[in-house]
Amino acid sequence: MQQNANNQGQGNMQLDSNNLKILEDQLSYESLMNKKFATYAQYCTDTELKNLCQQAAQKHKQHYNELLNYLNSHQ
Repeated sequence: MQQNANNQGQGNMQLDSNNLKILEDQLSYESLMNKKFATYAQYCTDTELKNLCQQAAQKHKQHYNELLNYLNSHQ
């Protein structure tokens, strides 16, 4: 218990296996959604729809990078 309190003070607390699994799953999801929306954008002929798909792909890429940064900060 004392070690946990010390780690929290450092702001670099290690994640437990359950949280690591959740992060791994979420990273996979964000990566997949980025790829899907990027592919959808390639097939769109409507400019508005193409832009929406590109924006969605970019947003999922941003989420992926934020999760990865979070994971890296807790190693």
